[in-house]
Amino acid sequence: MSITNLLNIKYPIIQGAMAQIAKAPLVAAVSNAGGLGIIASGGMTAEMLREEIQKTKALTDKPFGVNLMLMMTNIAELTEVIIEEKVGIVTTGAGTPKTFMPIWKEAGIIVIPVVPSVMIAKRMEKMGADAVIAEGTEAGGHVGETTTMALLPQIVDAVTIPVIGAGGIADGRGIAAALALGAKGVQIGTRFLATDECPVHPDFKAAVIKASDRDTMVTGRKAGAPVRSIKNKMIKEYIRLEEENADRDTLEELTLGSLRKAVQEGDTDKGSVMAGQIAGLITEIKPCKDVIEEMMTDAKNVIAGLELN
Repeated sequence: MSITNLLNIKYPIIQGAMAQIAKAPLVAAVSNAGGLGIIASGGMTAEMLREEIQKTKALTDKPFGVNLMLMMTNIAELTEVIIEEKVGIVTTGAGTPKTFMPIWKEAGIIVIPVVPSVMIAKRMEKMGADAVIAEGTEAGGHVGETTTMALLPQIVDAVTIPVIGAGGIADGRGIAAALALGAKGVQIGTRFLATDECPVHPDFKAAVIKASDRDTMVTGRKAGAPVRSIKNKMIKEYIRLEEENADRDTLEELTLGSLRKAVQEGDTDKGSVMAGQIAGLITEIKPCKDVIEEMMTDAKNVIAGLELN
């Protein structure tokens, strides 16, 4: 089955669930433009999620989903809200969906885990996932070890359910490449940071536009929780402390509230500006509709223009 048929959307594009960013304005804009908007529920209480779902419903009558970070302790409460609000699509990350998969499936919810490896992709298929998102280390935020170019075709060959490519995709060429590697669609995060509807501080958007191909770094690999962000004073200090084997409390003190500082206050020096390596390709801020339609047009032109001789 195609991703567009499975999700009842026009284009095979899913918006990445970016914590504190993927809220109603962005989610609805992506869904209205023909993609699938995803609410990032990380850090939300059940009532906060309900409010965000209802705000999104007020802005779009198109399908949208909710992402669940399974390391959170209130997944049961969030699940109740998702079912009560009749949200039909859930993406997952940061943990195993084993406990909740039967509940979601009984409610008729389409479940799409984000996976960093072939082993986990196969495990998700056995659990009953409807599709998987194969995310390479190029992506922003929490990342795995393997690049999208290497990871995607291996997962495609390992499972029978649809695979969605993610990490390092920000234009039509990236979409065409993912499809050529066997993906049925793509998940895109960083490109949507630089859109009119993205509810982040203008300085956050400016940092994404300014970034070059080598301006992101991964912190937290030693602790087993790698996160990719744009380099700044805070990130460089974190890496220095990591190299000196600083304790966990010291590192947490440095990063406490850092995402909020960047997203809401526009502090791009001491805040965490999570973005992927593809940020260097992004040069302007546009409406989500323009971004999606241009990407799809370019992807079709790339595919049509390929020469194999």
